[in-house]
Amino acid sequence: AFISIQAFPALLDLPQQLEVSRVSCGSRHTAVVTRGGELYAWGWGKYGQLGHGDNASSDQPHPVKYLAAEGLQAEEVVCGPWNTYVCVLK
Repeated sequence: AFISIQAFPALLDLPQQLEVSRVSCGSRHTAVVTRGGELYAWGWGKYGQLGHGDNASSDQPHPVKYLAAEGLQAEEVVCGPWNTYVCVLK
């Protein structure tokens, strides 16, 4: 999969109804928390840092379905070089 690594900001389309409350960037991935407590992640996923249950990479944001399936809401996100920390509420 092609993953665009850019040294400058780029516009990104999220579904229109989503309002982002938090954002964090790792070395090659990004994650956002919405006001509704959803977590979206995209970028390089080789180490599973996107939280999608695989090692796939993506240029487009995708929701982290595990949180919703477990009834969890994301409150905060911090991306490290090859990892992602998420603070959740039940």
